[in-house]
Amino acid sequence: MNEILSYSDMAIMYVSQYGVKVVAAIAIFVVGKWAVQKITLFLKNMMIKSKVDKTLVEFAESLIYFVLFLMVVLASLNALGINTTSFIAVFGAASLAVGLALQGSLANIGAAVLIILFRPFKVGDFIEAAGATGTVDDINLFSTIISPVDNRTIIVPNAAIIRGNITNYSNKSKRRVDHIFGIGYDDDLKLAKETLMEIMMQDERVFQDPAPFVAVSELGDSSVNFTTRAWVKTADYWNVYFEMIEKVKLTFDEKGISIPYPQMDIHTDR
Repeated sequence: MNEILSYSDMAIMYVSQYGVKVVAAIAIFVVGKWAVQKITLFLKNMMIKSKVDKTLVEFAESLIYFVLFLMVVLASLNALGINTTSFIAVFGAASLAVGLALQGSLANIGAAVLIILFRPFKVGDFIEAAGATGTVDDINLFSTIISPVDNRTIIVPNAAIIRGNITNYSNKSKRRVDHIFGIGYDDDLKLAKETLMEIMMQDERVFQDPAPFVAVSELGDSSVNFTTRAWVKTADYWNVYFEMIEKVKLTFDEKGISIPYPQMDIHTDR
């Protein structure tokens, strides 16, 4: 009976001694996590109101949340009576071991910092990088989220982007629309050239400065090829690109200008 009482006394002692610490640790973690979310949201809104670049805002949001949340975890452990100094030392050693095992992930974080610093692109830009082409939806610590025109989602590691060429189609306010159109050798060359120039000049989206350009660029095997160049706003690029092809075909048909296709003439002796 005395042993039972001693065990119960010990249980009560441990509960009274550590129960408060456990409750305090849980309270610090719950309240701290809520505070971290609120602080992160507040700082994000402040950056948005200050017109900080969206890419930097989202990157800073992730970094601020991670740092503040780590502080909350350490405070909770400290409330439990765990020596956080020794914990940080152990955590540092573990981080080194994990870092060696996760060199690729650390490379992605370093690449994210380079992307933020040198700004080869930002959220909302249309880019081509690491074999992916589309609009940048998000840049986080490890990857860049790209959405192609068919509304897929491509997650590209940041390190892969930094290692290769990056083509930013949104960086400039205007782009040049290039086409090659072929006509038959028996067609009126001057008429075709005038028609192509007229099509570009009549399109209100085509800039007059720099002026549209048309020239014979090649005497091909089965066609005389023209190169056309027209400058437009970046936002109008694809509409002008496709509509010009259709307009040229319809206009050539109206004026009797042929667009030949590759063919081979075979002559046989009888």
